[in-house]
Amino acid sequence: MRIMRAEQFDLSREVEYGTPEQNETVKAVVDAVRSEGDAALLAYTERFDGVRLDAASLRVTDAEIAAAYERVEEDFLEAIRAAAANIRSFHEKQMRSSWMDLQPDGTVLGQILRPLKRVGVYVPGGKAAYPSSVLMNVIPAQVAGVPEIVMVTPPATGGTEGIDPYILVAAAEAGVKEMYRVGGAQAVAALAYGTASIPPVDKICGPGNIYVALAKRAVFGVVDIDSIAGPSEIAVLADETADPAYVAADLLSQAEHDEMASAILVTPSAALAEAVAAEVDRQLADLPRREIARASIDSYGAALLVDSLEAGIDVINALAPEHLEVLTADPMSLLGRIENAGAIFLGPYSSEPVGDYFAGPNHILPTNGTARFSSPVNVDDFLKKSSLIYYSREALLAGGDKIMTLARYEGLEGHARAVELRLRRERGEG
Repeated sequence: MRIMRAEQFDLSREVEYGTPEQNETVKAVVDAVRSEGDAALLAYTERFDGVRLDAASLRVTDAEIAAAYERVEEDFLEAIRAAAANIRSFHEKQMRSSWMDLQPDGTVLGQILRPLKRVGVYVPGGKAAYPSSVLMNVIPAQVAGVPEIVMVTPPATGGTEGIDPYILVAAAEAGVKEMYRVGGAQAVAALAYGTASIPPVDKICGPGNIYVALAKRAVFGVVDIDSIAGPSEIAVLADETADPAYVAADLLSQAEHDEMASAILVTPSAALAEAVAAEVDRQLADLPRREIARASIDSYGAALLVDSLEAGIDVINALAPEHLEVLTADPMSLLGRIENAGAIFLGPYSSEPVGDYFAGPNHILPTNGTARFSSPVNVDDFLKKSSLIYYSREALLAGGDKIMTLARYEGLEGHARAVELRLRRERGEG
């Protein structure tokens, strides 16, 4: 693990938008599914996933879900149910209500909140299956009141036996009633435009590979999307009181996700930096995903030395990391200065996996520095808001002239006349 001064480290990270070839492939897939529906969806599933399906077999059956329960362990069921309860409890606190404000002149202004009607959740296959991400996508949508939540996942997340049973059970426990065995850009296109077998949705959320990310970007505007997620990130702000073994373990907890994951220690203690670097090497030796984690640490990992914790906070705010751990003597005292982070973990017992799996806050977080302006997935992501305006006669008479003035300054005479007509009639001017 590299150790360097923070000012020598390039804090920027180029966002990956795919090669020209990848973009062309995604465009072709999306266009084909849009125009040909199930035929293209099934053809691309056979081509990319090596699984031949027909339209009748796209949807996961109740019998398959029941069989999945037989294949998972009881301790998994207990853990997923406890995690779901925590996640639901946290997100229920985010829920807001519609409101109306009655003015003295009879005007009513307000905001109406309604859930989206239909949401699609993408659950990836690939390097690992993530039942926890099923909960993090589905439960906020449920709390928001979304009546139709559909899940898509590649047909062989569980290898030759089909969909990973842990994904199916997590989805069932979260309350998903509609699941399809389809993945990749073709699944995103099907959710956006609809096919004979899969009705279209209003929003697509959930992570995926570069082809899924590019497809989500391609259909944005036809539907809403959660984000274009980048590789996982963790930054640890620590002083000399931090346990090097804890810091190293938490850095590796993200490095094992992906070769492009980022794991960074920021500290004023050179001794801690040296100890953490040694611990990373020691813990890597028997980590099952050590090749992935080693590639991440070598390419995107570093221990950055700063002059003080205050200087370290400046580095953290510039990084705007997805996950931030604060392992200092008094972490709460630093919280007020931390401006940019997707999720903040305070103290030695708040290890990043606590948030990934169990505490309750959402683990789908802004990456690639977007924590400067965006937030974790939350209930608001599944609500739409309508403004309410009921103007009284008195209010229009009082404000109408100013409305016409502003309209005419913008050169929109039709706007002005729509108000002027009413004013003239109410004032008895013809």
